[in-house]
Order: sequence, then C-alpha cells, then structure tokens
Amino acid sequence: MTTAPAGTDSPSLSNTNTHYDLDPDIFGLFLDPLRKYSSGLYRSPSDTLEQAQLNKLAFVADRLGVSGGERVLDAGCGWGSVILHFAKEYGCSTLGVSPAGKQHAYIAERAAQLGVSERVSSVVGHFEEVELPEGGYDAVTMLGSIVHMPDLEAVLSRARRLLRRGGRLYVSESCFRSEGVRAEFDERAGTQFVRDSIFGYGELRPLSELVRGAENVGFSIQSLDDLTADYHRTIEDWIVNVRERAERIDAVRPGMAEHLERYLEVANAGWGYTTKHYALVCRKGR
Repeated sequence: MTTAPAGTDSPSLSNTNTHYDLDPDIFGLFLDPLRKYSSGLYRSPSDTLEQAQLNKLAFVADRLGVSGGERVLDAGCGWGSVILHFAKEYGCSTLGVSPAGKQHAYIAERAAQLGVSERVSSVVGHFEEVELPEGGYDAVTMLGSIVHMPDLEAVLSRARRLLRRGGRLYVSESCFRSEGVRAEFDERAGTQFVRDSIFGYGELRPLSELVRGAENVGFSIQSLDDLTADYHRTIEDWIVNVRERAERIDAVRPGMAEHLERYLEVANAGWGYTTKHYALVCRKGR
C-alpha cells in the first residue's frame, strides 16, 4: 500500500528527494541487488557488495533485537531494502517513509514478487510530517537518512513517540569527525558539491550532536559501532560498478556516470580524516 505525499512548507525538506527521485534503473546499475543505498558490513576480505549488504541487514536486526513479527518503521526507506528484507526474513510488519515518489512503485512491485505485500507498506512524504500512530512500533530505523532532516531533535523526538516502551531506534549516519572539522570543511567545494548538486539538502553533523539530541529527547544510548572502514569499502564497490556500467548509466541519463563517480570519490576522500560513519542504537526506556 502506498499513500499520497504530505505537504511541506520547508524549502530544505522539499529538496531532499532531488537525488533519490532519479530513474530507478540508475540505482539498479551500481547498487547491490537489494538496492540498499547505505554502508554494507564486510565480515571478510572476500565478501562481495551483495554479501556485505546482507550482513548489514542482519546486523541491524540484531542491534534492534528483531527476532520475528515486530512492527518496524524505516524513515527514509529508499528502495525498500530494510522493509522488504525484514518482512521476508523475519515476518515483520513494515512501513517505509520516503519523499521520493519513484521509490514507492518499485517497493510495491518487489513486495508482490517476494510474496510479502500484506506485510509491507509505504508512505510518500517526509517523516517529520506524515501521520503515524504513536507507540505503534517496536523499532524505527534511519539508515543514512537523518542527514536529510533539518530539525534533529524534532525528528528524534518523533521517533521516540512512535516507539512502544522498550522499543529501539537504529541510526546509521556519516558524521564530521568533530565540531572543529565541521567548521573547517562544511563549506569546502567538495562538501558543497555533494550537498547541493547531489542531494539538494544535507546536514553532516558530528556524532556528539546526534548523541546529545537523542539524550535530550529522552532516549538512552544502547550501543555505538564505528562502520567507517565498511562504508569506505562499500563506496569503492559502488565506484567500480559505476565505471564498469558507465555507458548503461549514461544511456538512462547522459552524463550521470561522471556525476556519480565524482560524488562517490568526494564522499570516500575524507573517511577517518574529516568524516566517520557510525551506527547508533537508542532505547525508549519509559
């Protein structure tokens, strides 16, 4: 089931689906078969991109305590990798939220192919604005999406309200290494290119800001994992795919392969120096 988009008054909110509303075929050419557009998790040197993304989904389920039948909300669901996988592998009842309209038809089609349509639904709109039942979820996930949400504490507060008591929030996000690094690099040409030319809006925050925001709205911190090396390797695999399939990507949208490669190279240039990638799990204790 897909519902219509909610309205938005925020220019930054209205710009966040710029990249994600590209032709779905582009993403199918450089991502893994699940079209998971965030860091994988490489358990061994021989892991492929596909295996790394399956590893990551199992890791997310473990951190959330998902064992079967839970109600899971994915805020910024992309092409549905989390909600489709959790519905198929764990029997979860899942809902995805994304402002990018093209993603929802794909999710509905894949859910039907996998035989999980009754357990998968999606809403076109922004997580900050769509109507959702408070206390209705066992887990909320945000994989690489909170960077596109301008009001951090409002988003975290809403996630907490949507969770049942004892429910968990999983956030994986790229972060500036410190507030000082943010001040130095936020307006650099590479950062502006990725933020403005690719995504339309994005706010890369230090980890300390995410943790402070979560604690301020009443979450307790459950766990923290450093996935920086994994995201570096994920993007390396994406770059290989873009280069190998450049002609096919450009056949869908001329010039897109070069645009994607520049974005990915900029994203991979600063790992460990200016940027890190973390998985943060928070619990609604009461």
